Amino acid sequence: MLAQPLAPWECLRRHEQARAGEPGQFGATAVFVGTMRDFNQGDAVSGLFLEHYPGMTERCLEAIEQRAGERWELTDSLIVHRVGQLHPGDPIVLVAVWSTHRRAAFEASRWMMEELKSNAPLWKKEQLAQGSRWVEKNTPGY
Repeated sequence: MLAQPLAPWECLRRHEQARAGEPGQFGATAVFVGTMRDFNQGDAVSGLFLEHYPGMTERCLEAIEQRAGERWELTDSLIVHRVGQLHPGDPIVLVAVWSTHRRAAFEASRWMMEELKSNAPLWKKEQLAQGSRWVEKNTPGY
């Protein structure tokens, strides 16, 4: 969990640089970056506060990565998620998957993102013109 601004491409660069001893070990990298929208449920949203359950949320994300590795032949995966105050346009989440072939990378990446949205203990409070509200359900991904 990341409490400061997320620079997804820098995170990706650092992660791949740490794997520098493995050139040629994978043929596909699928990357998803989610950003904060300035609208939800027909209302303008000026900010978002993301809360999490420390320890539990990290274990959940690790379990998602582990289950993805059991379902698909992956070389590596990475999930980085923001918490705290966000503003429209701020990156919220990075999901990256490395695999020998593109199909596994694409499928695992999408599955990991949907699992995260459905099961990770994260709570969103939106700031609106007329106050604030807790987000009760996520936008369907399929």
